[in-house]
Amino acid sequence: MKIAFGCDHGGIANKDAVIYYLTTSGHEVKDFGTFTEESCDYPEYAIKVANAVVSGECDYGILICGTGIGMSMAANKVKGIRCAHVTDAFSAEMTRKHNDANVLALGARITSKEDCVKFVDIFLNTSFEGGRHLTRVQKVMEIEK
Repeated sequence: MKIAFGCDHGGIANKDAVIYYLTTSGHEVKDFGTFTEESCDYPEYAIKVANAVVSGECDYGILICGTGIGMSMAANKVKGIRCAHVTDAFSAEMTRKHNDANVLALGARITSKEDCVKFVDIFLNTSFEGGRHLTRVQKVMEIEK
């Protein structure tokens, strides 16, 4: 899979661990930055990742900021994005299984590197169930229209 990755200065602490996991698992990563700990604005990176996913350039997106909240809010402004902010393994699984999320948002200040990698692994290796969940996802997507 091709994964779009983005973080701000608050997420850079967990960036290397997540990208290492992705690349050693055979995924191609398009890294939209940031590349330093210098303060920056998270919406810039969320939009780049979201646009890469919506355009089909990348299959999924991973975003990391301090809490994951700002990134998820910004990404969800892009039509076609279903970004989920998760803080536990069950949510990482269910957001794919029931919500068909295409972007995952994590918080480096509230989630360890190990847990970020674990949640990314679960997210990427869980399939959407479809069925009654497809109808619900379609209703959510209708809101954008």
